[in-house]
Amino acid sequence: MNGTIPVRFACGLYDRMLPLFTGQVRPEGVDLDFQVMDDPRAIFDRMSGGQEFDCAELSASEFITQVAAGDCPFVALPVFPSRMFRHGMISVNRRAGISGPKDLAGKRIGVPLYTMTAAVFIRGLLESDYGVDLSGVTWVQGAINRAGSHGNPTVRPMHRPARIEINTSGRTLSDLIAAGEIDAIIGTSLPDALRTVPDVQRLFPDFRRVEQDYYRRTKIFPIMHLVALRRELHEAHPGLAGSLYQAFNASKAAALAQMRYTGALRYMLPWMVAEIEDNDGIFGADPWPYGVGPNRPTLEALMSYLVAQGLIARPIDVDRLFVAVPD
Repeated sequence: MNGTIPVRFACGLYDRMLPLFTGQVRPEGVDLDFQVMDDPRAIFDRMSGGQEFDCAELSASEFITQVAAGDCPFVALPVFPSRMFRHGMISVNRRAGISGPKDLAGKRIGVPLYTMTAAVFIRGLLESDYGVDLSGVTWVQGAINRAGSHGNPTVRPMHRPARIEINTSGRTLSDLIAAGEIDAIIGTSLPDALRTVPDVQRLFPDFRRVEQDYYRRTKIFPIMHLVALRRELHEAHPGLAGSLYQAFNASKAAALAQMRYTGALRYMLPWMVAEIEDNDGIFGADPWPYGVGPNRPTLEALMSYLVAQGLIARPIDVDRLFVAVPD
């Protein structure tokens, strides 16, 4: 690259991104303007809706549906700022007769946004891992712990219809599950009712054990967000993606090294050393890999779920989703 390229980057201030924000790590040939935004939905809406940033974390499902539609204004780096197991994010009202996953069939289930990546993964694991028939479910869409919608997303037409109702009650999904007007909630957070209403519980109370078993069997660690770069900027500066990718990796490596320093605990986790040793036994030295290769099972699972759920018409080779970057 010739000269220094200004890049306005929007992302949450995750530990793996902090060294980029502080300047401890600097991408070569790039003047990175790190815009801290801890509301992912706001980033997605501003990036997809108006391309307000040069580079940003973006919903994986939104990016893939844009690519599938053939008019995506972004390219993607195989950098995954957010990933999270989702078994623990399924809440149910036990009065609805739900004692196991298959009891969700035919129920009314709240979801912030039917097309959001978290919901795609949850439906996918319920169908593929537990044989749940979701064809008769009514999905009630709205924010979980506040009234109204979950942001202002750019949603593509679906290739297979789903029974979706918009929550126009003026109440939260949490209120609705507490009142028994919906039977369950899936999504990115837990309803406030989980703390106040005894009948509202997690579907998988021992979710940590369940999620660890799931990973050991499938090697799927659900990816929520990737990093998108404006296609116009990428084409004008072909070396930019590689410089950013190397910096994202260096930032993550610095965060891992700082986390592993035990002279003083970096995070408010009293047994963090034990947590790290537990994680090492499951994931190895790097629990948060970037690149396509180590994430292929997860990316291919997401692709298959998007097709099965009618969000895209046909699968896309996961290698084609990302720009070529140095190993």
